[in-house]
Amino acid sequence: MRALVSLLSVFCLSSTALAQSFPIPGKPVRVVVGFAAGGGTDVQARIVQPRLSEALGGLPVIIENKPGASTMLAAAEVKRSAPDGHTLLYTFNGTFAQMPFTQANVPYDPFKDFTPISLGARGSQILVLHTSIPATNIKELAEWGRANPGKLNIASFGTGTSSHIFAELLARQSGVPMVHVPYKGAGDAVKDLLAGRVQLMFDAATTAIPNVNTGRLRMLGVVADQRSKFLPNVPTLTEQGIKGIDLIGWLGWYGPAGMPKETVQKLNAALVKALSHPEVRAGIEKGAYESVPSSPEELAAITRESYERWGKIIRDIGIKAQ
Repeated sequence: MRALVSLLSVFCLSSTALAQSFPIPGKPVRVVVGFAAGGGTDVQARIVQPRLSEALGGLPVIIENKPGASTMLAAAEVKRSAPDGHTLLYTFNGTFAQMPFTQANVPYDPFKDFTPISLGARGSQILVLHTSIPATNIKELAEWGRANPGKLNIASFGTGTSSHIFAELLARQSGVPMVHVPYKGAGDAVKDLLAGRVQLMFDAATTAIPNVNTGRLRMLGVVADQRSKFLPNVPTLTEQGIKGIDLIGWLGWYGPAGMPKETVQKLNAALVKALSHPEVRAGIEKGAYESVPSSPEELAAITRESYERWGKIIRDIGIKAQ
């Protein structure tokens, strides 16, 4: 019996050691997020965090918030990291599809400096308005804005991000002058929005919905080509006459360039397992996003497609790289 216990102990220890050997035994996996804590991207990363750790055999997974420069600081940090699989970037599509067209000195190449690993989530942004403004749709917002010139401040989670681009499209098509107020991340922008220091914002559904439920914000429209299954009673911006604001957002997991194929495969398998876990799916769906694990090749393809489509939109509306 004692021999059997000893054998089982050795087996368990060997299994644990094997599981934690990815690819450097005991080394934590660092996930860099380019937004402040509390924003939609950060919330999603933390939902995935425990299940990713579990899928990697119990290796610690640490979320590191590195906001600033519209996620470019975080991306540059991962670009400089060793390609050993222990430093990852979880970011939204704007990092690779928008920043190259809106920023003059992007410190990375979207395609040469990163290794796609898996898609993470997909969902719509929502235009939310502070309830101090008496409007329930775009028409009423436009009427109020024209009657109160200079009083509408629209926040974004960074210059050149989708929330900024959508704001530009909204202002131009509605004919309402708005002051763009960029922040280093969604978390800081939402704080000022809830306090009424800015009046409206295109925000991720992950944070927009709970904040609307507090009674301080109101939903005016969804960014999508059709109504969200999570918010069937909220009209799209397209329905309300604003064209071009129909792009579904997505987030993905990347590593630095030069990662060994075997390491990428192990990470992809771990992320697919984590993102497919019922608790992770349910947690992400609470924010009206869907968990969408994918192959590295699928993420590479959607990155390229988004880069080309956003590039055209940005050029068409005349936003210049700054």
